[in-house]
Amino acid sequence: MSHLSILSFKYNLAKLRSKAGSKAGRPVGRPLLARDRQFSDLSTYKPDEEEMKKVFHTIARDPRGINKKDLQLLLERLGKADAADEARQMMCVADHNKDGYMDLEEFMEVHRNGVQLGDIRRAFFVFDRNQDGRISAEEIMTMLRKLGESCSLEDCRKMVREIDRNGYGFVDMDDFMAMMTRPRRKL
Repeated sequence: MSHLSILSFKYNLAKLRSKAGSKAGRPVGRPLLARDRQFSDLSTYKPDEEEMKKVFHTIARDPRGINKKDLQLLLERLGKADAADEARQMMCVADHNKDGYMDLEEFMEVHRNGVQLGDIRRAFFVFDRNQDGRISAEEIMTMLRKLGESCSLEDCRKMVREIDRNGYGFVDMDDFMAMMTRPRRKL
């Protein structure tokens, strides 16, 4: 489910535009609970560098890097009505050398200060298509297909079972936050 990291991209660009952004590192301690979110949405989570590289290569269709058309296609798949304009703005901010491509170094610079937990919460609602406060295997499958991934319903059910800590058969906000902010295991 590293594809979820894609969704934080535009929010990090906004931080670069305003030169704002927290220097805080990954939250430590117990998993984030629902009662904590109201106080911690401005906290920052440092995404795993290897996962970010995978995300970069998923978006980039050209060996030189991500171009405006790649971003526009991604935003359109996510249902953004103003995808072309948003993609143009993203490239204006992130393409430092103005060659028309965001290379891996420029992409990593966008995420240098991390991802705010509030942005991760907003990503949850991109997956929660029926807005019932939980993500089903069907909703995961729908979103992954929009992102160009092929995944069976049974594979998506397995994903849910791996994430679902209370055994209800859905990913709720607490499950999602725990999954997105947990330290990654080295393989």
